[in-house]
Amino acid sequence: MKEKIIALMEEIFQVPAGTVTEETKAADLEQWDSLAHVMLIGELESQLGISIPLDEAVEITSVAEIFEKAGI
Repeated sequence: MKEKIIALMEEIFQVPAGTVTEETKAADLEQWDSLAHVMLIGELESQLGISIPLDEAVEITSVAEIFEKAGI
């Protein structure tokens, strides 16, 4: 599942494969802006069935936190 999430993030952020890792933080990628963040949260739910409550989703700042919220 981690690989699927990372692949989805790379697709949304339009970065080359291997750019996003478990250690990546939002500050590391200029593509990870507020619009991309909203798209990411929506796509996690629609494509992977991962539902993150909005109040928690807005506080996410890293890939590790996404994994944590997804229960991985």
